[in-house]
Parts: sequence; structure tokens; C-alpha cells
Amino acid sequence: MAADMNKCSPAPPPADIAAHDRSAVASAIKPNMKKQQHEEEGDEEWLRYLEPSKLEVFDQLEPWAEANVLPLLKPVEAAWQPSDMLPDPAMLGADGFHAACSELRARASGIPDAHLVCLVGNMVTEEALPTYQSIPNRFEGVRDLTGDSATAWARWIRGWSAEENRHGDVLNRYLFLSGRVDMRRVEGTVHRLIQSGMVMNAARSPYHGFIYVAFQERATSISHGNTARLAGEHGDAALARVCGAIASDEKRHEAAYTRVVGKLFEVDPDGAVRALAYMMRRRITMPASLMDDGCHAPSGDLFAEYAAVAQQAGVYRASDYRGIVEHLIKQWRVEELGDGLSGEGRRAQEYVCMQRGFSSGAASYRSRIYRTFVVYDSECTTCCM
Repeated sequence: MAADMNKCSPAPPPADIAAHDRSAVASAIKPNMKKQQHEEEGDEEWLRYLEPSKLEVFDQLEPWAEANVLPLLKPVEAAWQPSDMLPDPAMLGADGFHAACSELRARASGIPDAHLVCLVGNMVTEEALPTYQSIPNRFEGVRDLTGDSATAWARWIRGWSAEENRHGDVLNRYLFLSGRVDMRRVEGTVHRLIQSGMVMNAARSPYHGFIYVAFQERATSISHGNTARLAGEHGDAALARVCGAIASDEKRHEAAYTRVVGKLFEVDPDGAVRALAYMMRRRITMPASLMDDGCHAPSGDLFAEYAAVAQQAGVYRASDYRGIVEHLIKQWRVEELGDGLSGEGRRAQEYVCMQRGFSSGAASYRSRIYRTFVVYDSECTTCCM
């Protein structure tokens, strides 16, 4: 993971994995974008959620969002900033800053390569914030139409984005100061990810969109929380503090989106459970699945390797995915839904509840990625790391 590791040197796959199997795994990571777009446009199942009767729900819920969602944002004065977490030359002076950086680098040297790969992957993901802010601004009925709209939904989108913006900043700064990664390659990977965008099903539906973000916020909270724990175990208190602060933010954001979906289950249980089943059938695609460092074939190899390292290092595992599915089913009381469900809604409820324990195939998908790629201790397979 040294800074001079500039060559593109992906690890060879295991000899017992046939070429066609490797190709199948790669194609599963990065779907055909044009095909997906055409399927999305012609998918009547989710397009029904753009009808006025569905979108009016969010107009009616705006006072509720004002009282129950916006308070989960912290005032700027109370929020941590990256300069609170890492050495600041303006506060420490030249000598103090140099000493603090030397101490940070010494502690960072104890972080295993695999954990650093995960940290780079998390940072690249967080730095693609422009893409993520555009996602809720595509949700019909809640998007910020003017850029400074005073609706509760628009203020939430901007406030959430402002809090998220600190995450990529502080991780970028830590990695820069650590001296352990080739920052130009990392920055190029961020650049390409923002250019590529992200894959998301039913991208204009607020029902499906809020379900997606609730899942993602819980996943990122788990990933950053695990990274904080592992950093502490390896003696890097600064990194543990950084990742712990990010995980805490993500936990609040998870609470907000989980509340929104919970309210949808309360006011429109049939629509909510059908939207949840739709997303579960198509799997929750990770926001950085199109990650590309310019060295790998355009088939998702980089994200596959990142997922494999995260599984091996204990940063984000198949069991975490299963746990998220089970948690959200319980949180939204899906099994308890009764009156008010249509026949389609009951079938969706049955499908969702069956996912407890085996998570709609996603666990086997991640495990398959892990088995397909070899990760070396000192060469973590990606040229940006």
C-alpha cells in the first residue's frame, strides 16, 4: 500500500475458477446500463408511484417531516468539522503541525493493508456526494425545485448533503496525511465515479428512493463503525475517532430515512410494502458499484475486489447485509401488516418476509465475489490504493 505502488497490478484469480465464471461475476456487478434504462422506463409497476394520489402523500406529510425529520440534522455550530479531527497548521503552528503529522503517520503505519483498502473504498464512495445529492432531487413530490426551496423535504436534502460533505473531506485529508496511498490515483477514481454516476432502481419514485437510502445509510453506518473499531484495535486513535464520528452521522441519517419509510407504512401500507418488495427483488445496488480506477476492465472488477477485501477484513460482510434486511423488516413491522393490503400487497408482504435469513440472494452474491478474487496482504490488487 506504499505511495510508490503506481503500477496497475490486479491479483490473478484462483486457478480453479473458470474464465466464464469470472466473466459472469463481473457482469453481475455492472449491468448493461442502456438495457436497465429501457426496462425502467417501461416498468409500469413503479411508474404507478408517480401518479398524483401517491405524490400527494408527501404534500400531506410535510408538517410531519418538519417535526420529525428535520430535527435529526445538527446545527452547524454543533457539528464537527474535519479540522476538529486532524492536525490543523493554523492552530498548531509549523512545528506543532509537523509533530502531529509525524505521530499520525506513525500510527497509520500500523493499519493493515486490507483495512486501508476498505478505507480508500469508503472515501471514494463518500466523495461522490454530488451524485448522491442528485438522487433525492429526482424523487417526484419531494425534490428541491428551486435550489433554495423552503419545503421541509428540500431543506432536509440540503442539510443532509451538507453533513455528508464532511465525510469525504475528512477521510481524504486523513489518507493524504498518512502517506500510505497514491492520492492522485485515488482522486482519479473519485473523478471517474462521479462521471459514471450510480445504478438505482425506480429512481424517480420517493417510495422506492427512501427505502433505498434507508438501507444505504444503515450499511454505511455499519461499515464506518467497523472501520473505527478495527482502527482502534490497531492503535490508530485518530482514525478510530474519524470513522466513529462518520458512523454516528450515518446513524442519525438512517433514523431519518427509516422514519420516513415507517410513516409510509403507516399511511399507505399497501404501497409501501409493494415498493419494498420491488427493491428487494432487484437487490440494493451499492452506490459505488461503478467505481473505476482506469486500470481494470469496464466490468466492475474494482468494486468486486473492494467488496472482497471488505468481506475478508470484516468491514462489511454478507452477514451485515442479512442483518440490515432483518432489521428493516422488523423496524417497519412488515410481518404485522394486516388490513388494508390488496392481493398484490399480501403477495409482496409474503415475499419480503421470506427474505429474513437469506436476504434475496445478495449474501450469496457477495460471497461469490469474495471467492472469485485473491487478495494479497501487501498488494491489495487495486492500483489506486
